[in-house]
Amino acid sequence: MVQIACPNCGDRIDLRDGVRMLTCPSCGTTLLYEDAVVRQAGSAGVMHDAPLLFGIGDRVRCPAGIFDILGHARFDYGRGWWDEFWALDEDGHPAWLSIDEGDVAVQRRDRTARGPKSIALRGEFDEPLSVGETYRFVNAQSRGGRLLSGEFSGDDAMWFEGQWVDPFDVTVEQGT
Repeated sequence: MVQIACPNCGDRIDLRDGVRMLTCPSCGTTLLYEDAVVRQAGSAGVMHDAPLLFGIGDRVRCPAGIFDILGHARFDYGRGWWDEFWALDEDGHPAWLSIDEGDVAVQRRDRTARGPKSIALRGEFDEPLSVGETYRFVNAQSRGGRLLSGEFSGDDAMWFEGQWVDPFDVTVEQGT
């Protein structure tokens, strides 16, 4: 863990290994950490409170594993939004947990291969995200229920593999 200072308010922040982007818990400024340099990355947007199954600081237990929620990104699809949570599993590996209209998906990035518009950010992430950034995406599901998602931005493509999780099989230990 590295300790950094927010360039906006000066507050000290403990930065976990692997985190490249976060919001300052004191002033809400979005920060980017690159090569031991911390800089402001822009607005975190407005994250309107809404009832959610879990949130930042919670530990989620489900058939796909145990995850500590660190980051929350909200994406707009025109008629509404869905929420994605960046998490680390028990072994410290990153995963994304998505909630859309009560459905939960757990996915991990497929780094062998490379969507939606972000409208708000909160917490910590392993890659830079920007409010207003637009993505193209596709979701596909196999007969066995495996989930494959592709996210495309400019010439970049990222692929994620995962599974749908029954929300009634999710247990949440709320963080402090």
